[in-house]
Amino acid sequence: MNEKPALAVIEKYPDAVKSALMELRNLIFEAASEAEGVGNVVETVKWGQLSYLTERPKSGTTIRIDQDTSDQGDIALYVNCQSSLVSEWRGLFPEMTFGGDRSVHLSLAQPLPVPQLRQIILMALTYHSRKKSTRK
Repeated sequence: MNEKPALAVIEKYPDAVKSALMELRNLIFEAASEAEGVGNVVETVKWGQLSYLTERPKSGTTIRIDQDTSDQGDIALYVNCQSSLVSEWRGLFPEMTFGGDRSVHLSLAQPLPVPQLRQIILMALTYHSRKKSTRK
């Protein structure tokens, strides 16, 4: 993984946002390394946002993280709006703040909800493999 583009993106943020995004970034890699069947996660920059996708196998959908530009939070985690992920997350974590069909929004006024985020990340990283297994 070439960290330079991602770290350059992170450097542009205020310290509190930078710290939270680094925590979220680390959580993505930790969850990926602990999950069975996820494989290699590649870090890249898409649309100016830090992006994480499963390379081999292509078990999941892309996760993007960024400073939140809405009024719903300070940072956000985004997935493909055509996936069913946000709908699933709403059912599991109704106390969290979601944006449409594509994002979860987090406030830096509260500690990051690590157990919930770990589950959210794992669901995104295994999205395609889970869909395949339910079709059988």
